[in-house]
Amino acid sequence: MSEHGTQTGYGTRYAQSMIPVFGTPQRVLVRGEGVHVWDERGTRYLDLLGGIAVNTLGHGHPSITAALSKQAENLAHVSNFFATPPQIELAETLLRLAQAPEGSGVFFANSGTEANEAAFKIARRHGGPGRPRILALADSFHGRTMGALALTSKEAYRAPFEPLPGGVEFLPANDEDALAAALAPGDVAAVFAEPIQGEAGVRPLQPAYLQALRRLTREHGTLLILDEVQSGIARTGHWFAHQATQGVTPDVMTLAKGLGGGFPIGALIAFGPETRDLLTAGQHGTTFGGNPLAAAVALAVLGTIAEDALLEHVRTVGDAFTQAVTALGDDRITEVRGAGLLRGIGLREPIAAQLAAVALEAGFIVNAPNPTTLRIAPPLIITAEELASFTAALPGLLDTTTASATEGA
Repeated sequence: MSEHGTQTGYGTRYAQSMIPVFGTPQRVLVRGEGVHVWDERGTRYLDLLGGIAVNTLGHGHPSITAALSKQAENLAHVSNFFATPPQIELAETLLRLAQAPEGSGVFFANSGTEANEAAFKIARRHGGPGRPRILALADSFHGRTMGALALTSKEAYRAPFEPLPGGVEFLPANDEDALAAALAPGDVAAVFAEPIQGEAGVRPLQPAYLQALRRLTREHGTLLILDEVQSGIARTGHWFAHQATQGVTPDVMTLAKGLGGGFPIGALIAFGPETRDLLTAGQHGTTFGGNPLAAAVALAVLGTIAEDALLEHVRTVGDAFTQAVTALGDDRITEVRGAGLLRGIGLREPIAAQLAAVALEAGFIVNAPNPTTLRIAPPLIITAEELASFTAALPGLLDTTTASATEGA
């Protein structure tokens, strides 16, 4: 751990007590308020990552703390032998926001990877012995448990745990010919896709390709499963990213991250009774799914997004940020990808990890999903002025990074 984690001994304690799957923590964070967090030395940071698109309403938002406190006074947990009002209300709200048809249904889990595990099972149930194949896209990321990992294309994630569940093939994104050829035999159970591939460097699927996914899967009797774990819950300025593309309604959609605003929750929406009924009693489950605490918080998140008109706000400030970064005219920046407040700054040189470290020292939390992309996914409540502080600092951050890289060469 850096010197920031050694002052109070947290670095040594972390190393001695934790399995090192996350590597060395960059900081020990102790407090948050709005779009800022503080480390244990009292240093303040502008949180432009939001827990990787999780902290929808920032840190310490009163609607979340009030919902959590109120629900904890009543019911914190019941088993899934019982239902609770927050669970039912949240399911109804998600179905309405997703514009799901009559007879649709929701399954609640605790994370995005769990939601995708449930989707994997639905795909298998739909396919049966006659449709053994499942398609996913190159550069996809759907999670790290075994089923979700089978859908994730990155070899470094997959190789240590093979053999993984079989039957999954990967196609190049935005290649309609490859999609049509793969579907032609008629034996594909489902296609999994992220409308915006976050871990690939915030790369949106082209609208025409997303429409082709819907048209061709429907023609071949194949399920279209959209992973909106990162891109959903107003992150792009729409409730769900696919809603920006006309004529695209999935058969299954998975959610997590921003839904709980920091409280763990995942969800799967099955569109229509034919898909909903693919999983029946006893075929799937989870202890904490639909937990009343999680459901109450998620309702508060969705309600605040609507009441505070954050969909429009996200579109406005996200577009302004893209325009401002582009207007820098810095030839070290190639493009800004994404939508709303899920943006990837493309870099000409593979310096993204070093740039993220320099930004952290300067008080900005960002991350590098790949060597040539800097990702931002801040709380949806961030202001244009707060984003502008990072835009103004970016050329200097690049100067420091490139100078350091030159010295180290």
